[in-house]
Order: sequence, then structure tokens, then C-alpha cells
Amino acid sequence: MTHRKWLAAMALIFVAGQASASDTLRCGSQLISLGDRASEVLNKCGEPVSRDVLGYKRSANRREEFQVEEWTYGPNNGMYQYLRFEGNRLKQINSKRGN
Repeated sequence: MTHRKWLAAMALIFVAGQASASDTLRCGSQLISLGDRASEVLNKCGEPVSRDVLGYKRSANRREEFQVEEWTYGPNNGMYQYLRFEGNRLKQINSKRGN
């Protein structure tokens, strides 16, 4: 394998690893994943630094509204984790370096 092909392969592996990182988050020795209930996340990660109600969202196929909430954890090694819950289910995990 040439040096250029090797670098391209390593870049693809890195990008694939980054994409899956947003689907899970490690809390100590526990792992949380998209779709987990808020109570599961609370048991595994503990109380967040903050909880913010962002509003309400209407479901696409029903005439129901559910709460949208963002939990903040960190800083952990300079990183903050932002967990978005919709209807008590974890929908999004974002990480951002703190200032």
C-alpha cells in the first residue's frame, strides 16, 4: 500500500469513528446511547450541571406535544457534553470545548 493510500484509509477510519462518537457517550464506566430514557442517563451519568427546557415539539404522526430539554455535563478534560432529550428520550449528543 502506498503512503498516500494508507493516509486516505486512516482518514476514513478517523471520520467513521467521529461519526459514531455522537451516538454514544461514556459516563465513567457506563455508556449511554441515543434512544435512552432520561432516567437511565441520570442513573449512569449523575445529575447534570444544568437542565434547560428548550420548548415543546409536536410529533409528526400524532397530535401530541412533548418537552424538549438540554442537559449539560462537564467540563471533563475541557469538554462540555450537551444532551438533547425529546419526549424523555435522548435524541442528540454534542460535545464542545469550553472557553
